[in-house]
Order: sequence, then C-alpha cells, then structure tokens
Amino acid sequence: MKTVLSTKILTQPQRELFLNSGLGLVEYNAIHIDFLDVPIPLDHPNYIFTSKNAVKAFLRQAKNKKLPRLRAFCVGSNTKSFLEANGFTVLKTADNAATLANSIVQDHSGEEFLFLCGNKRREELPDILSKYNIRYKELEVYRTELSTKVFNRSFDGILFFSPSGITSFFTQNQIAPETILFCIGETTAKEANKHSKNSVIANKPTIENVLVQAIKELSIQTDAERSRSTKQNSKKT
Repeated sequence: MKTVLSTKILTQPQRELFLNSGLGLVEYNAIHIDFLDVPIPLDHPNYIFTSKNAVKAFLRQAKNKKLPRLRAFCVGSNTKSFLEANGFTVLKTADNAATLANSIVQDHSGEEFLFLCGNKRREELPDILSKYNIRYKELEVYRTELSTKVFNRSFDGILFFSPSGITSFFTQNQIAPETILFCIGETTAKEANKHSKNSVIANKPTIENVLVQAIKELSIQTDAERSRSTKQNSKKT
C-alpha cells in the first residue's frame, strides 16, 4: 500500500476522502500557530488577509462584539468562505498575494488598507503596494512556529500546505528520490523545489485539491505497477 504523509492534521471528511482511495495516511502538524496579544482595529474600512490564521486572530478579538459589515481582500477560496461565514464582505480574492496586490492597485488605488499577517508573511504583497503608493498599514497578529518531528521511514508522497511546513519537515528529515511533494500553491512549490524536483502543484489552492492531486497521481502509479506485475506473471506462466 502506498502511504502519504500529511504535514497538517486533516478534518474527518478530508481524512475519509483520502482513506477511501485505498492509500495509507500518516498525519502530524508541522507548524504551530501562536496568536499575539496585540490590539487589532475592529473598524477599519478595508482588511487584507493572506491566510486563514489572520482571520482567526481578528475573530478572537471581535468575539461577542457588534461590528459593522466589514470589507475584506483575501488570498484563497477557503479564506474567502471563512470570512463570508463570519460577516465579512469579500471584495477581491486571488490565488496568491501578488495577484491580489495587483488587483488592489488596479481597482482600489485610492483606498486605505490594514494588512493582518504573521511573522512568516512573504514580501510580494507589501512590495507591490509600496511600489504603487497604496496606503496601507501592516500588523503582525500571529506567529508561525516550527514543530519538527523525525520520521525514520520513507513515504510515497508528502502533502505540504505552506513554505513553513516544508522548512519544518526538512529540518529533521530527508526523502527518497521517488517521493512526490504535493504542494498547495506556487509559493509552497518554490520552497519544495529547494529539496526535490519531484513536486506537484494543486490545481486550486485548497487542502481538498491537494488531496485529490495526491490520490490521482498515486493511484495512477499503483495501477501502472499492478499492470507491470500482471504482465510479468503472465510471462512466467
């Protein structure tokens, strides 16, 4: 049985989707999120979120407070859904931070923004906003800490959901050349390529799509191996 390592503990529906495919699964959290005790303005006209964790940080402070319907610009369809479920109006969403920043420059250049982020945030969005003189403030509301773990075995595939998860895993582990790294997006894949050229990027930046890509790729490999085995056994008989 082919076995995959997920660097994030999956939800029960996500786990069932994977296990129903006949693949083995090992899970752990490669990173840990610490929310910071910093005051977050709860009445800004425009918020930028490039991660779901930043939204969670906001909601921790907004809990039990009556707020106006807030406007958000975000990265990722899951983050968009999470924002909308918690009362935000999402004006723009994109698959990555650079695309989101360019969209803001094009359509909202005269407005002000508050960018809620973590300590591992990438430079693309701030660089683009600064280049085009977009008025924004940046507030670090959480920190990403590495949770390293040693695996004394190899995996057929590894699921990665952030560049930090890749850094965490490879701090203590190495991989076999044939191991496939399944990445949630291009920035994660860019980090993965520092360790292996055998990577696959999800069609959409969602956890579910990473799972689908892994199931598809490894199932194809399994079918091919079974076909070769059948042919070899036929020749022997």
